[in-house]
Amino acid sequence: MNTIEIIKKKRDGRNLTEEEISFIISKFTTGEIPDYQMSAFLMAAYLNGFSKKETSYLTKAMLYSGKVLSFKTIKNRKIDKHSTGGVGDKTSIIIAPIVASVGIYVPMISGRGLGHTGGTLDKLESIPGFKTKLSVKQFENVLIKCGASLIGQTKEIAPADRLIYSLRDVTGTVESIPLVTASIMSKKLAEGIDGLVLDVKTGSGAFMKKISDSEELAKSLVETAKSFGKDCIALITDMNQPLGNYIGNWLEILECIEVLRDGKKNDLTELSLILAGIMIYLGNQAKSIDDGIEIAIRILNSGKAYNKLLEIVEAQGGDVNFLLNTNKYPQSKYTFELKSDEDCYLSNVDTYEVGMAALELGAGRLKKEDKIDYKAGIKFFPKISDEIKRGQVIYQLFSDSLEKIELAKLRLNNSLKFSRTKTSNKTLIKKIIN
Repeated sequence: MNTIEIIKKKRDGRNLTEEEISFIISKFTTGEIPDYQMSAFLMAAYLNGFSKKETSYLTKAMLYSGKVLSFKTIKNRKIDKHSTGGVGDKTSIIIAPIVASVGIYVPMISGRGLGHTGGTLDKLESIPGFKTKLSVKQFENVLIKCGASLIGQTKEIAPADRLIYSLRDVTGTVESIPLVTASIMSKKLAEGIDGLVLDVKTGSGAFMKKISDSEELAKSLVETAKSFGKDCIALITDMNQPLGNYIGNWLEILECIEVLRDGKKNDLTELSLILAGIMIYLGNQAKSIDDGIEIAIRILNSGKAYNKLLEIVEAQGGDVNFLLNTNKYPQSKYTFELKSDEDCYLSNVDTYEVGMAALELGAGRLKKEDKIDYKAGIKFFPKISDEIKRGQVIYQLFSDSLEKIELAKLRLNNSLKFSRTKTSNKTLIKKIIN
C-alpha cells in the first residue's frame, strides 16, 4: 500500500478499507509515516468524515496498536468514565475515589489538555511527585491496591492514540466525531473494562457546540462501546459556562479537595455525584441510577472518598502533604482581581474564551512543546443567572507573568455579558443516551 494514495483517496471523499486504515495507523505508530503525512490524513478525515464502518476500523486499529488489558485476577466489575473535554471539568478526580470506595474497580487511562480544554493528566501532575507514566504491571498493582488508578497512554496501551492525540491538538483536527470516537474508545477498550459512562459536553466551551452534534457523538460512542460488548450510558451535559469555579491544573486539584474533604457544593459536585451514581449502577452495586447516586452521596459525606484520593495519590508517588496542607503549594507571582462596578446579573459566558484565557496564563499548551505552569489559572465565581453585587469579585487571575495576565484579561472581559435583569440558568444534564 501507498500512504500518499490513501491520503488522496480520503481527500477525495472515498471510503477506506479496513486494510488501508490498519496500514496507515500501524506504520505511523512504528514511525514509518512522518507527522506531516499523518497531519494530511487527519485533515482529510476531518473534512470528509468517516463512515460507521471506517470509524470501527479506525478504533480497532488504534486499540490493537498496543496491549489490551484483561485484569483477570480482579473479579469485581471494572467501570470507567470519560469526558469529551470542557473548561474546569475535573470530575474524574472526584469520581474515581467515590466509585473505588464502593468496591468497583476504576482503571482510568486519561488524556492531556486538548485545545482550550484542560487534561486530567496535567492536573494530576501538578501534585508534586505524582506519576501518570506507569507500566502496565504498576498500573495493575495500584488498581488492585487502591481500587482505582489514573494514568496516561503508555507505549504499551493504545500508542497510536497517544501519538495522534498530540498531533490533532496542533493541527486543527480536534472537532471530528470519528476521530474523537476512535481516540476515546481505543483507550477505554484497552483498559479491560466491563462498562463505561460518557460525559459528552455541549455548548460554547465544548468541542461540539451544537446539541445535535453532541448527540451524534454520544450515539457514535455508545454504539462503538456496545459493538465491543461493553455496557455504556452517555450523558449530554452543559458546557456554556465553566464547571465548578476553578480553572487551571493545581487550582482544579484544590477544588476537588474542597468537594471531597470540605463538602463544597456546586455544579461540579452535582455532576460528579450523578456520574459516580451511574458508574455504581453499571458496577452492579446499585439497583438503579438513583440508588447509585444516593450511595455516592453517602460515600462523599463519610469522608471515605477523600481518604481514597490520598491513598491513590500516595500509591502513584504523589506528595500527599500538599493535599493535606494546600496552603504550602507554591503561589503565582502575580494576581489580578476583577470586581463588579454595579449591581447586575451574569447573563452569558463564552466558555471557549475562558479556556483560552487560562492557556494565555500558562495553564495549558499553545504549542506542542510548551511547558505548563501548574500554578496558573482562574477562579471564576458567578454562574449564569447569579446576582452580582457592586464590589463583588467576578474572577481572579494567577500567573508568573504580568503580560500573560493582561492577555487573559482581554479574553475574559470580552467573554462575559451582564444584564440588569435575571436570566434563566442553564440545565446541567441535557439528555441521557442509553
